[in-house]
Amino acid sequence: MKPYETQVLVRFGDVDAAGIAYFPSIYNLIHDTFEDLWYNHLGVSYADLIMKQRLGFPLVRSEVDFRKVLRFGDRPTIQVTCEGVGRSSLHLRYRFFLGEDLALDAHMTTACVDMDHLKSCPIPEAYRKVFLALMEEGSQPHA
Repeated sequence: MKPYETQVLVRFGDVDAAGIAYFPSIYNLIHDTFEDLWYNHLGVSYADLIMKQRLGFPLVRSEVDFRKVLRFGDRPTIQVTCEGVGRSSLHLRYRFFLGEDLALDAHMTTACVDMDHLKSCPIPEAYRKVFLALMEEGSQPHA
């Protein structure tokens, strides 16, 4: 399994008065990476997923371990792997690296939602297969 990998820039607007990225900005960077994952790895823009296919993936659970601060101008590499795919749930892991150092380890669970009724629905099989290809070693797909 090879993770989806990208790089982001910590911008001036992402940092607080101490010069470090504050947690709402971290969540924005994670979500930006999630949207990029759809476009770059699954071949569909997240905007089309929501607006045309009428599927959304709102965050329902998050756990973030902040290990090193991110500062204005840093360009962390983000690796995304899948920890599990349920009927309507998607469990992704985002690891932010500064060089070889792990700066942040985030575990995010989203639910596949029918945007017209705002109710959970099954993840389409074509998408499920792509996420399963990102499955971490030792992880098991969820029922």
